[in-house]
Amino acid sequence: MSFLRWVTEKLSVESLRDLDLFGEQAQGLSHRNAHEDRQESLTSPPRRDTMGSFLPDSGSYELLTVIGRGLDDLMTVNLARYRPTGEHVAIRRIDMESCTNDMVTYLQSELHVSKLFHHTSILPYKSVFIAENELWVITPFMAYGSARDLICSHFADGMTELTIAYLLLGILRALEYIHHMGYVHRSVKASHVLISADGQVCMSGLRSIFSLIRHGQRARVVHDFPQYSVKVLPWLSPEVLQQNLEGYDFRSDIYSLGITACELANGHVPFKDMPATQFVPTQMLLEKLNGTVPCLLDTTTIPPEELSMTPSRSGADSGICEGPGAGSVRHSNGEPSSSSGGHPYNRTFSPHFHAFVELCLQRDPEKRPSATTLTGHPFFKQIKRRPSEALPELLRPVTPITNFEGTQPQDPHSGLASLESGLSHLEVDDWDF
Repeated sequence: MSFLRWVTEKLSVESLRDLDLFGEQAQGLSHRNAHEDRQESLTSPPRRDTMGSFLPDSGSYELLTVIGRGLDDLMTVNLARYRPTGEHVAIRRIDMESCTNDMVTYLQSELHVSKLFHHTSILPYKSVFIAENELWVITPFMAYGSARDLICSHFADGMTELTIAYLLLGILRALEYIHHMGYVHRSVKASHVLISADGQVCMSGLRSIFSLIRHGQRARVVHDFPQYSVKVLPWLSPEVLQQNLEGYDFRSDIYSLGITACELANGHVPFKDMPATQFVPTQMLLEKLNGTVPCLLDTTTIPPEELSMTPSRSGADSGICEGPGAGSVRHSNGEPSSSSGGHPYNRTFSPHFHAFVELCLQRDPEKRPSATTLTGHPFFKQIKRRPSEALPELLRPVTPITNFEGTQPQDPHSGLASLESGLSHLEVDDWDF
């Protein structure tokens, strides 16, 4: 039996159809048990764009342009138009014939979770189906891209505190739901924080997610190390990297949230430049185990004499607080965007923001608050409006990619060239990997 045939039978027919991933949602909903209903009771109201709302037929989608690749080049991401409604979507097309058994298992886990989860702060999968030798995964096109895209293209020295507050609250709401459902995300980072044209913040990156439920019981800790995790090592907590008998739980995601907060505020990722592999993250692990704690870079963490200096363009800032005597390289941004020549970190974040980050980055997991507790932190009291009202204004001069005129078949070349130019800054391959 060919591998593709095995995948089609095992993945699409048994696993996917049993999970109701082929648009037969009404039948699946009638079979959900009371336990699942209770688990979903604390979430926001069901939305319309759940799995099965888009047709599982490749002919219903007009592929416009390639906007990313991933999964060792086995995945191509297309911007596409859904023909019945004209809505634009992102399509991940995965070459199943070339996938290894481990990759298939990895994909099955993601698709299983995507069916179980229904929350407005988690990226929805609108349809999943097999087209010839490819697995097609249909998701909304997030017109602002990821938070990482925005940092790379417009906010090299970090975002404003209020913008970050909206993004972190969206992440926390997703994590609160994920943890309540008995899962650990294990891949919280800015490239997995997506923003739609109307300012909706969604969490992605479900491929690394891991369940705490074993044999019907919720385990206290898990010991599994994330597969394909080299890209996410700087965000992982000390206890995940340590891989000892004590294991880790949902609080490892809270540490990753703290690293993400530093990433959003400073414009780069702490520990990013430390050499590491999936199997030997030695230096990074030692730094985290020894209590090296990243921080927000501003006037309260950078010595005044350094703020008066023009930052060097060589080397990237680790964003790590090591005390007032640390050298100036530690605080140089590497790619400062300040045209006036002043220090890009000559700013002051609120004490509440600093306290929030310190709570998330506690070395002892027991001292880290839960996602539910953190949503009530004073840091979020500055939020006065809905994200849909505030984020488009806060993200200026960035505008969402919503102009698709000129991409019609009668004008393919000029329209697609303009569209590809507008999409060129998006790291779409990292939205879910």
